[in-house]
Amino acid sequence: MATGTLMLQGTGSDVGKSVLTAGLARACVLRGLAVRPFKPQNMSNNAAIAADGGEIGRAQWLQAKAARVAPSHHMNPVLLKPDSDGGAQLVIRGQAVSRAEAGWFRGQRQTWLATVIDSFERLRQEADLVLVEGAGSAAEVNLRAGDIANMGFARPTNTPVVLVADINRGGVIAAVVGTQAVLASGDREMIKGFIINQFRGNPALFDDGYRLISETTGWRGFGVLPFVPAARRLPAEDAVVLERSAPVAGGRRRIVVPKLPRIANFDDFDPLALEPDVELVFCPPGSALPGDAALIILPGSKATISDLRFLKQQGWDIDIQAHVRRGGHVLGICGGYQMLGHWVHDPDGIEGAVDREPGLRLLDVETVLEAEKTTLDVTATAANFDRSLTGYEIHVGRTDAGGDVRPWLYRESRVIGHADPDGRVLGGYLHGLFGNDDFRRYYLNTLGVVADDSLNFTATVDSALDDLAAAMEQHLDIDGLLETAGL
Repeated sequence: MATGTLMLQGTGSDVGKSVLTAGLARACVLRGLAVRPFKPQNMSNNAAIAADGGEIGRAQWLQAKAARVAPSHHMNPVLLKPDSDGGAQLVIRGQAVSRAEAGWFRGQRQTWLATVIDSFERLRQEADLVLVEGAGSAAEVNLRAGDIANMGFARPTNTPVVLVADINRGGVIAAVVGTQAVLASGDREMIKGFIINQFRGNPALFDDGYRLISETTGWRGFGVLPFVPAARRLPAEDAVVLERSAPVAGGRRRIVVPKLPRIANFDDFDPLALEPDVELVFCPPGSALPGDAALIILPGSKATISDLRFLKQQGWDIDIQAHVRRGGHVLGICGGYQMLGHWVHDPDGIEGAVDREPGLRLLDVETVLEAEKTTLDVTATAANFDRSLTGYEIHVGRTDAGGDVRPWLYRESRVIGHADPDGRVLGGYLHGLFGNDDFRRYYLNTLGVVADDSLNFTATVDSALDDLAAAMEQHLDIDGLLETAGL
């Protein structure tokens, strides 16, 4: 049987391409197909470690889990990790190769098309079906020249495209019909049909709209997928979801995360959001950090010095110091760990022109940013906790301790985290810390939070993928999608 291929492109960003690709992968695996996910070019600071080394977008990591295969750097051969308004770190097949300004990358991205297609062909050789996720909007014709993420990939590989539109955003008919209107004829011909995502209410009310889209475009409709609550249990990749964080509810313990401009790997906090006694609050700029927090977590950052300066501009450093004086707890993860120290040094200009920045001085450590990047899966241990932890490290820099801290996290014999003398301020390089169920319960209990002893985070995500796949089987024409893919 020849390998089938299908690409999901969107009418816009955040219309559900990543989640639908994961759900479709799981649905096809449950039908007995060997599936591989693929995204030619991704832009995200939520990264994961691939089994064959290096970084990929977190969405492709989740899609690999949905397909029940090990994540590979071939699943996301080009990854851009924004570190400023106009630039990003360029990661090729898992390895950081340079820093790219937006204008430069736009002119150079066609250079990477051969690498992208080679990775795609490698996946085709080991699969019955390769599911490809596009990036942003298929209708961004201003970015079409040199594109490798959407039609610039679909056309040279002859990959059929299905367009995803989110009705929850409003204007879905115009979004689909308008996409067809602005596409060049060759690109338009690659689209074989459409999916309407996140419908709420009685779907019969959209029958006329669905029919109008199909008649106007000539495209096949593959169905209307209702809002699937299980999707909320899946890790999100784009920081735009932080704009929709839930309002604070009374009677629960608050864990507060300052929403930094270059926040990275914020899926670290997904397990906390599932705890019934926790109200996870992403505090937006312009707001003080809540004074009643049980815990303040400084998250990972793609631009530690810049985000540290932003934190001070918001006055959050004062809020954190006051929180500590009241006996509050603070945890820093990766870049947040670096911020807790006395200084962050950047002598080689890894992050920019600022050669050093004073930290929050809550831990007696100093960090020197270095060009060599640490990216690896980790088995770690923590002080006062008798079970091993799993997670991963993605960071630049070396952190050295003074005499007024004690080791807290270890990777084998190497210290990768420290605690202040009374153990209320902790910092370390381990991402995925709260995905360790036993540790999460132990740590929350030290904060006076009642942890849910029945919550298994890994099983919760896997169950959510099954639920999403079941909903897609019920409401979408999966047979038609597979036929379109060539199966």
